[in-house]
Amino acid sequence: MERGFKQARQDLLAALEAGNYQHAARGSIDVKNVLATGEVSVQQVIEIVRQCSGMHHCSSAHHRVAGIEVHVLRRLGWYIKFYFIEPDVWFISVHR
Repeated sequence: MERGFKQARQDLLAALEAGNYQHAARGSIDVKNVLATGEVSVQQVIEIVRQCSGMHHCSSAHHRVAGIEVHVLRRLGWYIKFYFIEPDVWFISVHR
């Protein structure tokens, strides 16, 4: 399912607020995903996402899994990269 910015943002916020999120396994997780390490809280990520508009968003196909759309938000010096596998949002990166 392709999501435009508004739908992706709405679904991301709903998943975070419900606790429906996971972290994709990857190298350098201590640097690339500070949400996973606890350096930033879910509430802090929610506040960043709420300040995003369509100009802070881009998306592309997942490099390995056909049919999965990967979203990137860049705002306030933050880089947030994620995708959806219902019912969860999966974070690839959350970092400055």
